[in-house]
Amino acid sequence: MQAASLEHANITVTNPDAIADALCQLFNWHIRWSGPAKDDGYTVHVGSDIAYLALYKPKQLGSNQGSLSGVLDDANAAQLFDHTTVAHVNHLGIVVDNLDEVEKKVFALGFDTYNHGDYEPGRRFYFMLGEGLEAEVVSYTS
Repeated sequence: MQAASLEHANITVTNPDAIADALCQLFNWHIRWSGPAKDDGYTVHVGSDIAYLALYKPKQLGSNQGSLSGVLDDANAAQLFDHTTVAHVNHLGIVVDNLDEVEKKVFALGFDTYNHGDYEPGRRFYFMLGEGLEAEVVSYTS
């Protein structure tokens, strides 16, 4: 029996279009689909032809979104980011061929990188994509 593969993950965000745009610019992904979603929400599917992220915005956000307006700003996102919360996405791991080239794109979009590592089996760095989403970018070739 062949091993199963992950097709997508569905993540609730406040601005699916902005997150999807950044992912397209950084990783040469594309919008696979966007439109109405569950409970009068809105979803953007962004990724490759093989796998994608479903970025879902509900019609009304829950009460734990970090601000009175329901919009998760950068300061509140940093406070809410907690790798000890059950079922919280700790980070997105994204494999690239040229780590240095992608890091330049990350800086050009105004993000800061941190936690650089160069250990087997590859080199990596992290950055906050926004809305409490952390990304780990790793290269096994550069």
